Amino acid sequence: MRSIRARRGADDVRNSLRRGEATGPLLRVRDLDVRFGSKQVVHGVGFDVQPGEKLALVGESGSGKTVTALALLRLAGDARVTGRAELAGRGDLLQLPERELLGVRGGDIAMVFQEPMTALNPLMAVGEQVAEVLQLKEGLGRAAALQAAVELLASTGIAEPERRAKSFPHQLSGGQRQRAMIAMALASRPRLLLADEPTTALDVTLRGQILELLSQLQRQTGMAVLLITHDLQLVRRFADRVAVMERGALVEQGTVAQVFAAPQHPYTRRLIASTPVRDVVEVSPEAAGEPIARARGLRVAYPVALPGVRGWLRRGEYVAVRGVDFTIRPAQTLGVVGESGSGKSTLAQALLGLLPSSGELAIAGQAWQAPAQRNSAHNQRLRRQVQVVFQDPFASLSPRLTVEEIVGEGLRVHAPELPPAERRARVVAMLEEVGLGDAQFPGLLGRYPHEFSGGQRQRLAIARALIVQPQLLVLDEPTSALDVTIQQQVLALLQRLQRERGLAYLLITHDVAVVRAMAHAVLVMKDGEVVEAGSVQQVLDAPRHPYTQRLVAAALDDRS
Repeated sequence: MRSIRARRGADDVRNSLRRGEATGPLLRVRDLDVRFGSKQVVHGVGFDVQPGEKLALVGESGSGKTVTALALLRLAGDARVTGRAELAGRGDLLQLPERELLGVRGGDIAMVFQEPMTALNPLMAVGEQVAEVLQLKEGLGRAAALQAAVELLASTGIAEPERRAKSFPHQLSGGQRQRAMIAMALASRPRLLLADEPTTALDVTLRGQILELLSQLQRQTGMAVLLITHDLQLVRRFADRVAVMERGALVEQGTVAQVFAAPQHPYTRRLIASTPVRDVVEVSPEAAGEPIARARGLRVAYPVALPGVRGWLRRGEYVAVRGVDFTIRPAQTLGVVGESGSGKSTLAQALLGLLPSSGELAIAGQAWQAPAQRNSAHNQRLRRQVQVVFQDPFASLSPRLTVEEIVGEGLRVHAPELPPAERRARVVAMLEEVGLGDAQFPGLLGRYPHEFSGGQRQRLAIARALIVQPQLLVLDEPTSALDVTIQQQVLALLQRLQRERGLAYLLITHDVAVVRAMAHAVLVMKDGEVVEAGSVQQVLDAPRHPYTQRLVAAALDDRS
């Protein structure tokens, strides 16, 4: 059986290149242009990646950073790519024959994608997916490849790697799936790792763990890393050098220390300054009025099968939320923070009447009726009082409906007596209120979600929720999928709407900076329980519970 150590000594020339003994950059990109039809999306980009270096390619969505990385491997679809991309020992990647380029993809250059749940095959165990790379790229037999896959999973810090190797992607947590993706990328011992937003979808503590893992593996293997991200705080913590892209052009390059200490380009300065700003009205509970939502001893449990013979006769339960108390008043924001699996989203679904719960839970003084009566007139009246804005607006907005149909849908359900002209007038007014007007977007009402940017789609989602004039909005990670500048704009919009309308928010997030900017009170959840609660100043400035202290410390490390 060929182990990973044995394979590392197989090719002296390849190993010398990997160790950086060859002179010059590992990758030299010059005058890179990318066109889709008549539209040019990358303009004359040039940069070097030295052996063993960590270079960050930074910019907002649409800046061209991901297309640039894909173009290097000629994976940018039908794009027309010109320029040069010279990889040491391989020549110009843009001119290589396809057969030779296959050896570069996943061999000399590997890639880690942003969302492992879509990048991993849902029908194969993760160990088999890592082993498949070893069989294709290293020529190992099936048994040897599976054993090597377990070793690779162990090297990424996955607990019980032999058992996890037999798990399917949906059976792993977000952090474990990303570690499996990294193991797959490292299977062929690449000289260059392209990491495309590898931590965006992760909690702050998991983000720190993945960054530390990449740094550790980079030091051990000597590979270079090209990090693609919109998060400058992540760059500050991880990279050696940074290259900033705006609208397909490279506007600034330099060491991390140079760029952050004295950014030269206005766009770079704007990115660095785009941190959440607190702009909320501080209202005492007495002045805020009667609660819009109240919970006492809230408990949510799911039925699960019991192991062995016991499972034949009865079912057990998994308690996702236990003994939670909270009060939300008008013009107040309750922030709920915690890692994935802490029970935050389950709590939100119970508040929305989408999950059965026990204990006390009231919206505007009234309880949800049982699940069997979910669509009753009583529940429909309550549902008008509490609406939701989801994390990913592209997934939550129907691609088959126009803007007018999406935003007006709530009125058709909750105010069917409105004539079409009045309904359209309210839709137009609501869109104007969230910053979307026909002057800016001609034919706005007839457009579809794919015709808008991420921030604009989130404004559509907010308009859809507000059209029925609710008292409470559940905000489920409303900005985590957005660029930093767009995040700042959406938070400012939510703060303005709260001041003008007296809206209450339940803010579900793992971003401590967003909680500082938005929340009046905070619940910290771990394993379905509230471990700490209080005002935002009490909880975040002087945390008492070790778990809260760890979350706050991780957030500070992420922005230090």
